[in-house]
Amino acid sequence: MNEIICPNCKKAFKVDEAGFADILKQVRDHQFEEELNNRLTLADKEKDSAVKLAEATIRNSLQAQLATKDNELTVLKATSDQELASKLAKKEVEISEMKSKIQNAAIAQKLNVSEAIKEIEKERDRLANDLKSNETEKLLLEKSLNEKFTDKLHLKEETIKMKDDEIARLKDFKQKLSTKMVGETLEQHCEAEFNKLRATGFQNAYFEKDNDSRGGNKGDFIYRETDEAGNEIISIMFEMKNENEETATKKRNEDFFAKLDKDRTEKKCEYGVLVSLLESESDFYNTGIVDVSYKFNKMYVVRPQFFIPIITLLRNAALNSMQYKAELNLMRNQNVDITNFEDKIEIFKTGFAKNYDLASRQFKTAIEEIDKTMTHLQKTKDALLASVNNLRLANSKAEGLTIKKLTHGNPTMKEKFDGLSNKTE
Repeated sequence: MNEIICPNCKKAFKVDEAGFADILKQVRDHQFEEELNNRLTLADKEKDSAVKLAEATIRNSLQAQLATKDNELTVLKATSDQELASKLAKKEVEISEMKSKIQNAAIAQKLNVSEAIKEIEKERDRLANDLKSNETEKLLLEKSLNEKFTDKLHLKEETIKMKDDEIARLKDFKQKLSTKMVGETLEQHCEAEFNKLRATGFQNAYFEKDNDSRGGNKGDFIYRETDEAGNEIISIMFEMKNENEETATKKRNEDFFAKLDKDRTEKKCEYGVLVSLLESESDFYNTGIVDVSYKFNKMYVVRPQFFIPIITLLRNAALNSMQYKAELNLMRNQNVDITNFEDKIEIFKTGFAKNYDLASRQFKTAIEEIDKTMTHLQKTKDALLASVNNLRLANSKAEGLTIKKLTHGNPTMKEKFDGLSNKTE
């Protein structure tokens, strides 16, 4: 609705789009016609003024010239007849020429007036054509606006009708269900919708009931999808909630956020999605996909008709970030390899240190034993050197031993050695 203020009484009143367009059309038509009439009237006045001004100018000029000639003629009559006749003839010729000039000037003036009239008529025709063109443009604009508002009105009516039909269908649907079957039927609906597209759009996806209640709670469904390399693309914990219109206690969507977030965390899912028909009159939740991550991280609330679209949206967003995830996993694997390499180096260093310590102690022991052996060898060497000295002395003594020395002072032995010497000879 548009608000219009009356310029006289200053009172505001509202009109719809059609009434506003009609008022606007009347004002524009009236203003345009009034402006055109004013311009045509002004052009006619200018034309009349120009014609009258030209006629008055010519008339005054001719009258002045005739008065001059009359004066000259009067003067000529006072002169002699011969001169008068000659001058009269001459003046008649001049008068004739002046009349011819006046006639030509009148004709030229008429031509100028005619041309001015033609220009004015052309301007009038142009204004008329502009008026016609503006009228046509205005009609086309009005038609376009009418069609546009009509289409919007039809679309709004169809949308309202579709919403009313959907609300009526849901109310009728829920009235036919028992309290126990409401939630299960919503789960079956979502599972059936997913299975319709499982073979074509979700070949590598896992979508099954959450049967793991080790943590004390469990969600309704878990969706997981990985790429060919086994890297997880996306994971979603789903919770389906509905209630019968006849149920005394009405639940709110917020009542299930904490449980859904707990289930999502325990089952290591990236996103949490509540598929809900609760608060069916809420405009906030009826808009479609509602992001409630301002309360719980990566959590959304959707109506059943947006069950597949929320999977598709989150999946597409995850696919766009898969390159970064792959690079992150590669970096993590590289970090693991580096860590393992560093661990092996540390193990090697520890073992080497132990072996070095053991070898060092054994080497020290060996050195000590060698030192001991060297001490024994030195003693043996000293003993051997002493023996060698004694042997040298003994050898010297042996070399200095002669028969003469042996038989000196021993006649018996001298006799025997002498006897041996004689036999030998």
